[in-house]
Amino acid sequence: MTHDVVVLGGGYAGLPAAKRLARQVRHDEVSVTLVTAFPDFVERPRLHQMATGQQVEIVRIADYLERTPVRLVIGSATGIDLAGRTVTVTGSSGSQVVSFDTLVYALGSNVDVASVPGVAENACSLVGTEVAAEVSSGLRAVAERAGRVAVCGGGLTGIEIAAEVAEFFPALDVTLVSRDAPGGWLSDKAQTYLARTFDHLGVAVRTGSRVREVQSGHLTLDDGDRIPFDICLWAGGFRVPTLARDSGLAVNGEDRVLVDETLESVSHPGIYAIGDAAAVPGPWGCELAMGCRTGGFTGPKVADILAARLAGRAPEPFRYRYIHECISLGRKHGLIQFLNADESPKQRILTGRRAIAYKNMTLNGAKILFRHTGPALARRRHLTTPVPERSVETVRSPAE
Repeated sequence: MTHDVVVLGGGYAGLPAAKRLARQVRHDEVSVTLVTAFPDFVERPRLHQMATGQQVEIVRIADYLERTPVRLVIGSATGIDLAGRTVTVTGSSGSQVVSFDTLVYALGSNVDVASVPGVAENACSLVGTEVAAEVSSGLRAVAERAGRVAVCGGGLTGIEIAAEVAEFFPALDVTLVSRDAPGGWLSDKAQTYLARTFDHLGVAVRTGSRVREVQSGHLTLDDGDRIPFDICLWAGGFRVPTLARDSGLAVNGEDRVLVDETLESVSHPGIYAIGDAAAVPGPWGCELAMGCRTGGFTGPKVADILAARLAGRAPEPFRYRYIHECISLGRKHGLIQFLNADESPKQRILTGRRAIAYKNMTLNGAKILFRHTGPALARRRHLTTPVPERSVETVRSPAE
């Protein structure tokens, strides 16, 4: 009888977790199933490039899993029965039940469109490749009449969207709206560079007031001012799915699964959480910041932890530190903020095209990780039988 491991989510956390684990165990003793709503890998840090019409490589998840014994199920995880150890996977054509002995919860996060009235109805959020393509068409149409674009959110996502749109569509009037100064957590040198780049690109910045409501054609701010737009791009923060909370897992106030230093649920043994969906404690505080880097480090680590425990070994706890923040400001300007061990910004930064090359190298390195999940560990148990043909099942599904 095999031990069934199911990984929910095929993003920066779940994909490398499934593939790396499959390399470290005997497939006749441990089965690995990856459940994901999307057949293609969504490279979220490049969606703002797609939104301006740039060509971005799209890779099928099945291609990343080529020559592995990972079973791939395309569909949305809509229910978890912790007592029965099953997951319900649902799509437009029906549902199926997937059983597990060990579950890795890696459903990630989505743009928060519920906290502010009118966002879902009157704004666009870059949540996938199809939406990015639609935004690209809309931006081109608005640019023909020199229209107005409002970008809401002064975090990394909002900064990158505003700069990319302004560079590729110089006829557009781009305004970034944020309660706090964009990039206010960066070093003085980095903030100066960011402000200078925005000025060069023609991005107007409006700070000091929150968006109270997004209405058709304009934003209403807390101070009563209105900001008109032809297109509103919403980047006002992220939230995780409520599936973990609804299933009975212990979560924090943001619905991120509470885990220990081995990424295991504090309430349910045998359930692990990684990436944005996990509240991972450590020297950084109660949880890691959301982002692809969180998934890129917790995904491979949970595979090593599971491989160790399945082989009867004590796993090494998760250890991590931030070393940089990579910010693209169009294709000609970039900003790399290097960080101290306590996550405070160093005065050392990298800017311009060299910073763009640095970020591209970082993102491409993540994709290399998906293709080659690291050398086989010396202590792992080698497969002694041929790898079977990988199973792919499709439950046609809406977005997760």
